[in-house]
Amino acid sequence: MNSHSNFMLYISLVFLFVYKAMGSGPIDTTLGFVSQPLGRSNFRIQKPYDLPVDKRYSFINGVHKLWVFKTDKPHSRKSKTNPRTEIRIQGYDYSSGVWQFEAYGYVPSGTTGVSVMQVFGSKPPYATTTMLTVYNNNLYYYRRNVILSNLYNKWFRLNVIHDVEGNSVKIYINGVLRLEDRPGRSGPNVHHYFKCGVYSQNDGSSYMESRWKDIKIFRLSD
Repeated sequence: MNSHSNFMLYISLVFLFVYKAMGSGPIDTTLGFVSQPLGRSNFRIQKPYDLPVDKRYSFINGVHKLWVFKTDKPHSRKSKTNPRTEIRIQGYDYSSGVWQFEAYGYVPSGTTGVSVMQVFGSKPPYATTTMLTVYNNNLYYYRRNVILSNLYNKWFRLNVIHDVEGNSVKIYINGVLRLEDRPGRSGPNVHHYFKCGVYSQNDGSSYMESRWKDIKIFRLSD
């Protein structure tokens, strides 16, 4: 290896060190957190009330597939909300502490105008602390900040960290911090839980689908 090659290697290593030191590189967001046991009983499927679960949800080879049509019924007869098919994580509702949702998500092309992940619960007048939506091949925080571009037809790792007392939410894609919302929408005595799937929003496509695998819940150790 000549002197020029050695110099270029040195510059590359320095750049990589600085890049990671500045927090721009992928990190393990679960360090210091404790994984919580999850089983099928923790996955409650919310779907159009007039349909059996298998008409809008499947679990094959470790992949949760959820879909809904814009013309579907809401999840209960009394609800006036838009159609949805979502996994509601139960057994780990919380109102304090620091919690983390981790999963690999996938959104096929054509799906738009839909929420694919929520941190439910908020101080009034809102219903959610976090909502990630898909519009035209982009993943958004609500409909304000682009979290991931060129989203369709590929798996991505999503980590959402919610610090209740700190009133903040951090969103990571493939280990890279893409957004921190501080102050967020948390408040005292607010009931929270995690959801993922498809929940029709404004300007939604006629058919909406998302897939999820390796869903995990973590809590920051004391």
